[in-house]
Amino acid sequence: MNAAIPLRADVAHETSLQPALREYVARAVRRYLVDVESEPGEGLYALVMCEVESPLLREVMNWYGGNQSKAAGALGINRATLRKKLQQYGLAD
Repeated sequence: MNAAIPLRADVAHETSLQPALREYVARAVRRYLVDVESEPGEGLYALVMCEVESPLLREVMNWYGGNQSKAAGALGINRATLRKKLQQYGLAD
């Protein structure tokens, strides 16, 4: 199992991963906007959040071997919130 690495907002801004993640998201949004060739329909925010949140939760849960307490801690959310989101995306056992 992977050791938990505490995440802090002040440290996260200093890592080289954050700009890479931010750039991947920016590229994906630009590509989406080009693909729709006009103004996107309503709900772009919800679409992006769904597309990002589901794989985020899946990967973090896998990283922590399904341990919801550790995953919730790493995500900075309450375990009950994590359970709700896992059910929402069909990721709950």
